Amino acid sequence: MKLHRLVSATPVLATCALLVGLFAFGAISYPNFASAAVVRNLLVDNAFLVVAAVGMTFVIISGGIDLSVGAAMAFSATLAAALIEAGGVHPLAAAAVVLAAGLAFGLVQGVLIAVLDVPPFMVTLAGMFLARGAAFAVHPQSRGITHPFVATTLNETLAMHLPLGARGVTIPPTVVVMLLVLIGAWVLLRHARFGRAVYAVGDDACAARLMGLAVRRVKVGVYTLCGLTSAVAGLLFALYQQSGDPASCKGMELDVIAAVIIGGTLLRGGAGSVIGTFAGVMILGLIQTIISFQGDLSSWWTRIVAGGLVLVFLLLHQGIGVVARRVGRTADRQG
Repeated sequence: MKLHRLVSATPVLATCALLVGLFAFGAISYPNFASAAVVRNLLVDNAFLVVAAVGMTFVIISGGIDLSVGAAMAFSATLAAALIEAGGVHPLAAAAVVLAAGLAFGLVQGVLIAVLDVPPFMVTLAGMFLARGAAFAVHPQSRGITHPFVATTLNETLAMHLPLGARGVTIPPTVVVMLLVLIGAWVLLRHARFGRAVYAVGDDACAARLMGLAVRRVKVGVYTLCGLTSAVAGLLFALYQQSGDPASCKGMELDVIAAVIIGGTLLRGGAGSVIGTFAGVMILGLIQTIISFQGDLSSWWTRIVAGGLVLVFLLLHQGIGVVARRVGRTADRQG
């Protein structure tokens, strides 16, 4: 059993080792890389991606996929900007509407997948087109957010000022929300009955059904949760950009899936963690930061390196699967 757990934890351990190695490489290669400001920027620039990837982690662990995340984020950001600026709605009320819309969107997709047994790829592909079109219907172009509550209260009054480094660092509320979502998701996945059911369904849905688990309810739950986290990520993205743009977040779902895979979550389902996902997002952010420090490399190298890492981790997952099956057969013979 201990060996089986070690084999299952190998992808996450590899992710964390890669994260530490990349940061050490940056610290050795570039002056001022190992600073509080760099870590702060890494968290601020990727807060929305972490939240979106948390929801995707639940979906992939359950054995599914969601291609609508990027479009749902763009819709959420655009809807928030339109409600605040054109509708005169207070940002908190606008956020509540956006979260309700994201929850409903994920619920509908979950029902179509779990109850009507439509393939997740097709449902979420349709959802991607629907959310993107709805974003342009809400507002056909980018809309800035200038409300005082957003510009002053959120970005200045509620920001935390920490005495780190020579000048100190300012942590905006977006990072705090990201950390709260991450902690909540970790507790839900590791210490709640729903989280254990998600692992069981992803590992073997038929066996989970025979064990008495409500497989359909679990699947509806993970897609509903992913719709909610996509809405939260869209709100964080709107705060980060200070605007809502229906054309934004194109391809974001692929970045999210890449981060989840690099974070050690098996694409076939049944294994993974939100801590690994967080490390996966930070790895993508570190690659981009290192390229920025280098100065003479194109930003497209981020995509090239990310693609290589995804391939490496997919091969690692395949190898782990082979080892896990051998461990299982050995345990059965010994038993």
